[in-house]
Amino acid sequence: MHPPDGGQGLQTGVQDAVNLGWKLAQVVKKRSPENLLDTYHTERHPIAARVLRNTLASVALRREDERTRALRDTMAELLSMDEPRKRFGGMLSGLDIHYDLGGGHPLLGRRMPDLDLVTTKRSLRVFTLLHEGRPLLLNFGEPGGFDITPWADRLQSIDVKYVGGWELPVVGAVAAPTAVLIRPDGYVAWVGERTHVGLPDALATWFGPPTTASCTSKAVAIALGAAAIAKAGLDCPECRSGLSRTFLMR
Repeated sequence: MHPPDGGQGLQTGVQDAVNLGWKLAQVVKKRSPENLLDTYHTERHPIAARVLRNTLASVALRREDERTRALRDTMAELLSMDEPRKRFGGMLSGLDIHYDLGGGHPLLGRRMPDLDLVTTKRSLRVFTLLHEGRPLLLNFGEPGGFDITPWADRLQSIDVKYVGGWELPVVGAVAAPTAVLIRPDGYVAWVGERTHVGLPDALATWFGPPTTASCTSKAVAIALGAAAIAKAGLDCPECRSGLSRTFLMR
């Protein structure tokens, strides 16, 4: 239990549900191993703990003794400055959340901005594409630059254009990526920076191994490589054989 200050508990609960929901669906449909569910606690427990700390601090500031009034005045002065106000706003809204998914581009592990995109057929926003609750690969580079055939049964891949600056809450302006892989909860699982490096690993980690029918193909062997095949749980004789043939043919 905690005070309802700022609606932090509400937005935390909604994000908890979305974070866990798509992972449960992956496991129930046997697309991902059960250890995917462990990432729920890893990602969300620190967020809930921070909300409890914030609301406790907020309640403490309501005391009417002389020391608390002095502290409250000091906090008000701090929040009159742009940087503290920006950070505090990001914390209260949950827009500053950053899951530790490794190093690299600042987008990795953060909520994808709701950009205005242009496709060959129409204009639309990022969040509209997430309404289906499916993972999404947005390619901002050369059309057709990604072959996701082994994951095509569970992933949307769309070539798009975006004209404008990239800016994240609290972080500020960031470099434009050439591609992003977005989880169903809206958080970025992989960022392409003029390379495909790491994409097969991210796909296998979050959305399960490629379809069995494709695991022995040359295309998958090229895309995955030995490390990703093992990580995806596909270290079978057929996969190893397909991988060996692929590298011999290179």
